[in-house]
Amino acid sequence: MLDSAAAGLLTGLTLIVAIGAQNAYVLRQGIARSHVGAVVAICTVSDVVLITAGVAGIGTIVDRAGWLIDVVRWFGVAFLLWYAASSLRRARRPASLVAGSDGPREERGPVVRRAVALTWLNPHVYLDTVVLMGSIAATHDGEGGGRWWFAVGAWVGSAVWFSGLGFGARLLAPLLASARAWQVLEVLIAATMVAVAISLARG
Repeated sequence: MLDSAAAGLLTGLTLIVAIGAQNAYVLRQGIARSHVGAVVAICTVSDVVLITAGVAGIGTIVDRAGWLIDVVRWFGVAFLLWYAASSLRRARRPASLVAGSDGPREERGPVVRRAVALTWLNPHVYLDTVVLMGSIAATHDGEGGGRWWFAVGAWVGSAVWFSGLGFGARLLAPLLASARAWQVLEVLIAATMVAVAISLARG
């Protein structure tokens, strides 16, 4: 039981810790202290849903739905390139790049929509959480519901990671007190989005 949960925790963290489009966005919102709770909740709940689907055996269906993965992939490429362009536009207006609650407040709706898109328009999310996690969880099946304890560990891993990244990012705010530092951050985020888009386009 505990071995399966620990395996799920370590596997989940291994798959989500790498800095990608979703993590870059959570980090940005955390530093800006802009609707962090909503963003963290969306990413965590989405992971729970996808991991649950994988452990329940949906991974086999996803693995065979190549056309669906392709559709999601190209929507994801388009969205990532659009978001990269948006980051570069923000970098050109340094006066609008302010960390903390004293700056201009972003609307919740666009923030939530971007978090949902960055999570669900990335086919790697389905392959990692649904197909791969589901396959690994199956190796823990047996008496005592080992695969579901594996899922519990993976759920905890996602919650810990996104909460730490989102709410812990504010510790970096002093480093981004200047407009120039925010410009650098936005350019790095844009570069991350473009790199992920190229990776998706190449399949």
